[in-house]
Amino acid sequence: MARIPQSFIDELMNRVDIVEVIDARVPLKKAGREYSACCPFHNEKTPSFYVSPAKQFYHCFGCGAHGTAVGFLMEYEHLSFPEAVEELAREAGLEVPREVTESRRQGPKVEPDLYDLLAKADRLYRGWLRTHPAAPRAVNYLKQRGLSGEIAAEFGLGFAPPGWDNLVEALGNDPQTRDRLVTAGMLIRKDDGHAYDRFRDRIMFPIRDRRGRTIAFGGRILPDAQETGDKAPAKYLNSPETPLFHKGRELYGLYEARQALRDIPRLLVVEGYMDVVSLAQFGVHYAVATLGTATTAEHLHRLFRVAPEVVFCFDGDRAGREAAVRAMENALPVMREGRQIRFMFLPEGEDPDTRIRAIGREAFEAEIGDSLTFSEFFFQHLTEAADTGTIDGRAQLVERARPLLSRMAPGVFRHLLLQQLARLARLEVAELERLLATGEKQPPSGQAGRGGRLRGQAQTPLSPVRVALMRLLHSPKLAAAAGDPSRFAGLDVPGLDLLREVIEILQENPHLNTSALLERWRDHPHVRHLEKLALWEPAVDDEAGLKAEFLGALARLDQKRLQQRYEWLLARSEQGSLSAGEKQELKDLFATLNRDKRLNSGEISE
Repeated sequence: MARIPQSFIDELMNRVDIVEVIDARVPLKKAGREYSACCPFHNEKTPSFYVSPAKQFYHCFGCGAHGTAVGFLMEYEHLSFPEAVEELAREAGLEVPREVTESRRQGPKVEPDLYDLLAKADRLYRGWLRTHPAAPRAVNYLKQRGLSGEIAAEFGLGFAPPGWDNLVEALGNDPQTRDRLVTAGMLIRKDDGHAYDRFRDRIMFPIRDRRGRTIAFGGRILPDAQETGDKAPAKYLNSPETPLFHKGRELYGLYEARQALRDIPRLLVVEGYMDVVSLAQFGVHYAVATLGTATTAEHLHRLFRVAPEVVFCFDGDRAGREAAVRAMENALPVMREGRQIRFMFLPEGEDPDTRIRAIGREAFEAEIGDSLTFSEFFFQHLTEAADTGTIDGRAQLVERARPLLSRMAPGVFRHLLLQQLARLARLEVAELERLLATGEKQPPSGQAGRGGRLRGQAQTPLSPVRVALMRLLHSPKLAAAAGDPSRFAGLDVPGLDLLREVIEILQENPHLNTSALLERWRDHPHVRHLEKLALWEPAVDDEAGLKAEFLGALARLDQKRLQQRYEWLLARSEQGSLSAGEKQELKDLFATLNRDKRLNSGEISE
C-alpha cells in the first residue's frame, strides 16, 4: 500500500510549530517556558493543558491527553494519521509524497485510482451536459433557475443521462473497472452481481475536497424525469460513504469559495447545492452546504479554519427551527471568543435562491447581518418553555442550560453566557457556577510540579537508562556526545535496547526534534514509555548541566558494562581458560573498577 515516507514526516515535524497549530484551535497563554490552556478534551476550570515549544509536545495533567502536532489533530479533529499529516502539510505549504510498497505494486491501487476514476466521471458528466441528445432538458431547467453558463462552468455542473449503464459503458465494462466504480459510489451492485449507474437523468454537482479533487457527486432529479420503481425518486441523491468521501467532514462549495475569495470573513451554511450555486451567481461567493447531514463538529472546525464567522441559514418553519437547535448544540464544544455563529431564518416558503432573487444581494446580505447571534438564539431556545417569572420556571431554565454549558470549553464566551443566565435565573454568578459544576470532574491537584522530575509525580530514584532517555527527549542533540551505542550490546539492563536505538537514530538524523523522534515510534509498544519520559522538565534549563547528567548516566551504564565483563572474565579465570590477552584485560578491569569505587566513595579524588 502507499505510505508517507519517514523522511517527509521528519521534515514536517521540524517545519511546523505545535504552538501555532494548537493556538489556531485552542487559544494558548504564555506560561513560563511553555503555553497553557484549559484542556479541549475534558471540562475544567483551571488550565492543566501545557504545550512545549522546545519539545513540540503537548500534555494535559488533568486527563492525560498528550502527543505531537499530528496526534493533536488526530484527537481534536478526529482525523486519521494520513489525514492529519495532509492537514499539517497543507498549512505548511508542502505536498505529501507517497511511497509505493511491494504489496502495493503487486495488488490493485485504491485511492489514487479512485481519484482518477471520479475525475473521468466528472469530465463525462460535463461533456454530456453539452452534447448528449437528452441534455437540452437539463440545460433548459438550469436556465429556468436563472443560472448562467459561466456559473455552471465554475461549479462544474454536468448531466447524467437517462439509462442504466451510460457511465459503466463509457469508463470500461470490465470486472475490475466495475468494482472500482462500485467502491467509488458511482455504481450500485444488485444481489445478482449486476451493477448499474447510481445517477440517472440528473443534474450533477461534483463535490470537491480542499485540493479541488472530485471525491463524490450530488444529483438533482429533473422535474420531468421518468424513473421506474415503486416509489418516487429522491429529489437530491448523494454519493454514499466511500474511502474518499465522508459526509460528516465535507462541505459543498467550500473549495469554490476559497478559489473565488482571497479573504473570507464569513461563511453562510445553506441546505442545498442549488442554493450555493445561485448565491454565487448573485455575488455571494461564501455559501456552502452540508451533504445530507446535520452540521457536525468536524464541519465547524473546518469552517472556522477558513472564516471567523459562520451563519446558518434555515427555513422559518418548525423543521428549520429544529435543525437550528441541532446545529447550535453541535457548535457548543467549538464556540469560544473570537468565533461568531449566527442563525438566519427565512420567511416560510422561501429558500436562499428565491429570497436573493426577490430582494437582491444588498438586502439579502443586510438580512444576514441582522440575523440572530449565537447567544440570542441560545437564550431564545432556553426560555421558550420556561417562565422566568416564577421560581419553578427559573429552576427549569437552569436545568435546561446545564447539559448545554457542560459541553462548552471554559473561557470568556462561556463566562458571558453564565452571566446572562445568572441574570435570568436571578442568581449570583458564583452560586450559579457552583450549582452547574456539581458532579463535574475537577482537575487533580499536584499538577504544578515544575522541577527536574516527571511533573505530577513524586520524586523517585531513576535508573541511568531513564535519566539518559529523559535528557535525550528534552534535548535530542545530546546524542552526538554519546559515543558508539553498540558498546552496550549484550548488557542486561531493562530499557537499554530502546536507549541504544534512540541514540542511533539521533546520531544518524541529527536534525530530528522531540516530536519527530516520537512520531517514529507512533505504532510501537514503546511509544507510551517515551511519551511519559518526554514530560520531564529540568529545574534549570542549562545545556551544560543537561549534558553532564546525560553523560553521567551513560558512565553508570559503562561501569555496569565493565563490571559485567570483569565478572565473566573472572569466572573463566577460575576455570583456567583465559588467554594471555584476556588475563591482561582482567587486570586492567580490576584496576579501573577499583579506582572508580574509590572515587565514588570519596577515598580519592580526580
